[in-house]
Amino acid sequence: MNVGNSRRDFLATATSLFSLCFLPSIANTKGIKKPLLAFSTLGCPKWSFEEIVKCAVVNGYDGIEIRGIMGEMYLPKCQEFSDLRISETVKLIKNNNLKIVDLGTSSKLHHADISKRKINLDEAKRFIDLAAKIECPNIRVFPDDLPADQKQEESIELIIKGLHELSEYAKGSSVNVLLESHGKVVKSDMLYQIMESVEKPNVGLIWDVFNMWSVTKETPTEVHKKLQKYIKHIHLKDAVFKDGKEQYVLLGEGEAPIKEALLALREGDFQGYYSFEWEKMWHPDIQEPEIAIPHFSKKIKDYW
Repeated sequence: MNVGNSRRDFLATATSLFSLCFLPSIANTKGIKKPLLAFSTLGCPKWSFEEIVKCAVVNGYDGIEIRGIMGEMYLPKCQEFSDLRISETVKLIKNNNLKIVDLGTSSKLHHADISKRKINLDEAKRFIDLAAKIECPNIRVFPDDLPADQKQEESIELIIKGLHELSEYAKGSSVNVLLESHGKVVKSDMLYQIMESVEKPNVGLIWDVFNMWSVTKETPTEVHKKLQKYIKHIHLKDAVFKDGKEQYVLLGEGEAPIKEALLALREGDFQGYYSFEWEKMWHPDIQEPEIAIPHFSKKIKDYW
């Protein structure tokens, strides 16, 4: 397909609809509450903030998860959040009945090295500050590794201490610190141990269904049953495995147990956002965002 024409068609349609409120998401035809949908900007790393908002409006999304804007991953540096532009950014979101639902940091909590640890915790704190300014309820942090030169329990304890510190920093700000199931910290028992040890109202989990299942092969039903109390946000994506390597595909075209995860969450009355994490930033050869992001919102409707 001609990507250039696709992009022009997308922007033309988006511009004509931008003045409207967002279109209704999944139709409530069976009396079942529709899911709240978001997508991560990781999937559209070349788009301006205005393009991101337009896409959300046109495709019936309720929120946006910001993980970089036009390639800048450290959000406090983005012009959209500068002193001159931040009020304009907040107004643009509100005027289109959207919500910024999560800010994705690169902060990793497993580091024992004092200088590395400070850099990562300081980044998370700056994101907490920004989230408070724009009325965003969550920031994301990584666990992230279980280094061979550290005992596993030492790494877990460092992650727990990091969450305690960030929880204390965020106190009174209405911002939650969410730990994503990511890297080597994806087993439900380990995540439960961390959450149970922290046990703070402003700390929770982002359940990345594929990240966990692809490594542990624990069923979504099992994971949800164990971690439901702590799950505040969902990351969804799909992939197939070829020669032992994952290749991302459009939702529903891969091997991830998406249907089982959605069923468990719906039956558990999950109240948070289902966010499409299309990793275009890290995998530039996967499908273009003009195709993948609209497809996700439509496919979720089919599942529902």
